[in-house]
Amino acid sequence: MKPREIIQKIEKELCFSQINPELINFGTVESVGDEIVKASGLSNAGYYEEVTFDDGSVGFVLNIDEDCVSIVLLKNSGHIVHGMKIKSTGKILNVTVSNKLIGRILDAIGHTIDGKELKHDNPSYYSIEKIAPGIINRSSVDRPLKTGIKAIDAMIPIGRGQRELIIGDRGTGKTAIAIDTIINQKKIDVNLKRVICIYCSIGQKRSNLASIAAKLNEEGVMNYTIIVAATASDPVSMQYIAPFTACAIGEYFMDKGEDVLIVYDDLTKHAWAYRQISLLIKRPAGREAYPGDIFYLHSRLLERAARLSDKNGGGTITALPIIETQGNDLSAYIPTNVVSITDGQIYLESDLFNSGIRPAINVGLSVSRVGGAAQTKSMKQLSGPVRLELSQFRELQAFTQFGSDLDDDTLKRLERGRRIIEILKQPQYKPCDELSEILSIFSVTSGLFDDIDIDKISIVEQQVTEFIKTMHPETVKKLLAGKKIDDVLKLELEKEIKEFKKMNNYAKSTTN
Repeated sequence: MKPREIIQKIEKELCFSQINPELINFGTVESVGDEIVKASGLSNAGYYEEVTFDDGSVGFVLNIDEDCVSIVLLKNSGHIVHGMKIKSTGKILNVTVSNKLIGRILDAIGHTIDGKELKHDNPSYYSIEKIAPGIINRSSVDRPLKTGIKAIDAMIPIGRGQRELIIGDRGTGKTAIAIDTIINQKKIDVNLKRVICIYCSIGQKRSNLASIAAKLNEEGVMNYTIIVAATASDPVSMQYIAPFTACAIGEYFMDKGEDVLIVYDDLTKHAWAYRQISLLIKRPAGREAYPGDIFYLHSRLLERAARLSDKNGGGTITALPIIETQGNDLSAYIPTNVVSITDGQIYLESDLFNSGIRPAINVGLSVSRVGGAAQTKSMKQLSGPVRLELSQFRELQAFTQFGSDLDDDTLKRLERGRRIIEILKQPQYKPCDELSEILSIFSVTSGLFDDIDIDKISIVEQQVTEFIKTMHPETVKKLLAGKKIDDVLKLELEKEIKEFKKMNNYAKSTTN
């Protein structure tokens, strides 16, 4: 045989010419502890790549060093030992998605935990990490996502495709706003597409999650809602991965042209989970012991919320991340980070909550950077006066603490401000439709409720709405047409509300 033929035969026997790529992706466990495995080998492993162990355990690569990789365990059999073989799957960690997920409660890797079997029809597989859509593939946010909460829809409007932060101390009603928003999607306008809602619970008690799931079932909204849960009793790795799984599920529906709302409750606990993992894999700590890339972690997640252009299907993901503050401190590390990533924030204040103003929204510190672009013309028209009246009321209220004598005009403004505050109060799980919001805000800013006793305001506003709906359907059509309230319609409304007041003998009994 010729030398060349001999070499080719030897190569063929030794498989040098046809190396199986899987052979490169085997590794060996070097150490294991606290859900983190250090492994040698795996020379071809990539970031977030899924790996499997000989005992059936599953994890993903989170850190790649010169001579080893750090693997975070998602499924741990408890039998991983030094020297055990690890095999790389060659794929990024992903979640199985289909329409069958709607109405289900899932864990952080997309498996059901509601005790019912899940059978996918034509499933797809979405990576939990994905590059956010580029600016060319997006459209501007100009369609409203109505929360049913008067203070938000009027003054801090949210658009489909926006990222609006809900921030405040513990027990100020942050989750309540998110749940009310999900419930309100049941009352969606015929002109707007349905909204698929995904509630992602991170690090909460199982009892809290159970009560939220029961409430959503009771309200009949699970037919468009998915719950992704990693509770406080779950491993920290599951708490870390849960929001990425929720986002991947949302992207599946967005790519189909659907509108999606994702609530991340809450990203403070997510940051704690990532800090814990990072300290275990010995990444250097930065401010408040968080790793240096905590900002990048949350920005990667929230940038995936978008409104795609019509060319790309026109789907949207609206993100409502929740952040818990300590002692109303908005300048702490994680709150500062997420405030700078999002398109505005709804700030809930403990003092307002404790004084009985609920939802306890501080209108002065809350903002929406999308603004009136995501409002109907009639709501946008009314939002200016209500914000102005409120700000003037706050200033006058502070001034009157000095006990000065007040003129009639100042007293009138104070009385109207108190009525606006009363109108904006709203019970939990009772979101309002747009007609109710428009009629309430119009009535109070136009001075039509100035002669109504404050303790009767909430009853009167409900009765006014019912009266207009029943007795004046033509007015309802005009208000819901999405156009500005012109002078003619304004006069009609004033006449009809005065007619209602006359019929029901509503008048203020005292001057103050």
